[in-house]
Amino acid sequence: MKQKTLKDSFTLKGQGLHTGQKIDITFNPAPVDFGYRIKRVDVEGQPVIEAVAENVVNTQRGTVLGVDNVTVSTVEHAFSTLYALGIDNCLIEVNAPEFPILDGSAIEYVRAIEKVGIEEQEKDKDFFVVRKKMEVSDPETGSKITLLPDDCFSINSNIEFESQYIPNQYASLECLENFSTEIAPARTFVFVREIQKLRQAGLIKGGNLDNAIVIYERQLPQNELDEIADELNVPRMDANQLGYLNKRKLAFPNEPARHKLLDIIGDMSLIGKPIKGRLIATRPGHKINNQLARLIRKEIKNKNQAPFYDPNLEPLMDINRVKQLLPHRYPFLMVDKVIEQTENYIVGVKNITNDEPYFVGHFPEEPVMPGVLQVEAMAQTGGLLVLSGLDEPERHSTYFLKIDNVKFRNKVVPGDTILFKVELSSEIRRGIATMRGLAFVGDKIVSEADFTAQIIKNK
Repeated sequence: MKQKTLKDSFTLKGQGLHTGQKIDITFNPAPVDFGYRIKRVDVEGQPVIEAVAENVVNTQRGTVLGVDNVTVSTVEHAFSTLYALGIDNCLIEVNAPEFPILDGSAIEYVRAIEKVGIEEQEKDKDFFVVRKKMEVSDPETGSKITLLPDDCFSINSNIEFESQYIPNQYASLECLENFSTEIAPARTFVFVREIQKLRQAGLIKGGNLDNAIVIYERQLPQNELDEIADELNVPRMDANQLGYLNKRKLAFPNEPARHKLLDIIGDMSLIGKPIKGRLIATRPGHKINNQLARLIRKEIKNKNQAPFYDPNLEPLMDINRVKQLLPHRYPFLMVDKVIEQTENYIVGVKNITNDEPYFVGHFPEEPVMPGVLQVEAMAQTGGLLVLSGLDEPERHSTYFLKIDNVKFRNKVVPGDTILFKVELSSEIRRGIATMRGLAFVGDKIVSEADFTAQIIKNK
């Protein structure tokens, strides 16, 4: 799957939920590996904030990104849409310290993106594949988010409130392709009892019945309710009539739960990669969402994550294809098959048996695979990467020019299965390829090396 960006720029206008300002926001195409970035065009120097989890500076009533005292809030609805529609790279220009609230949902972003279109780019997407259970929790609030391995990104979300209208609700999204119809129209919500506190904190100056679901479920004195209605610039209401104050009907019976799911997607987009995994959230909120996103970011920064290997899946290259590309033969052919490959990296597999010829002398009583042969296997895997991109690979060979930074960390013994992940360190120029190789047994690195090889046409 290739990275994607917008085909063209588009601009939306709206009011800020918390500042009440009139805001212009423009979404622009961006090059590969750009990610999401926000430019504050109203600030001197037009500073740019990278939209990643570690730049979140506040999670009160929304996600706030900031760098060097320059902040932007209420970003989650826009990023949720970009992420769900598969857009990897986008530059967002905004002339205020927050994104416009629009109608309180993400549907206007969806419509605008569908109108300008999405463009596929030349580089592959880089997924974060969940290998093992990851979990964060908050005992004080009862919030918990669990991330489990899965084939695609899906979410189950449960919300709980002390309210007769939404005591608990459940929402799920099994496929991001359904985001536009099932999740994007869900609006943000607020309880009347919260409005006064939010106003006192200097928030929701732009909140009204057109951009939020307002739930009145605890009776207030009529004068207090009148004061809130006046602040929201809406008609006064009978304090005895509980329920939803909006004239517009709910888009879904569980609209609040769906909106919480929308927020989760927006906060997860800040890991900087599309996710392959199932997320299960109980009483989610921006704070705990960000905690999980930061935990994932730490995993991503650890580039030494073992590749995923399912022996039941058909290989990209079996041993016959490997023999077509490499000139090596027994006992020096060190790659059994290839299970994954992109333009920049490849993953090869070698099953270590007790019949390997080198075990006769290395060592008879304690068989250990020689480290130099592990490096040779990495090089052969790298050779498969570079040769498979040639028009006539069978007429070419690769030869070592240099090996650097070799480290051996763990023993390799009979019964082990080694995964070799070899990645290009730079573009191939004049037949010279520089590569970084890692060898894994299970989740552990057993060896690693940087090497340079030359591609030569056979005589």
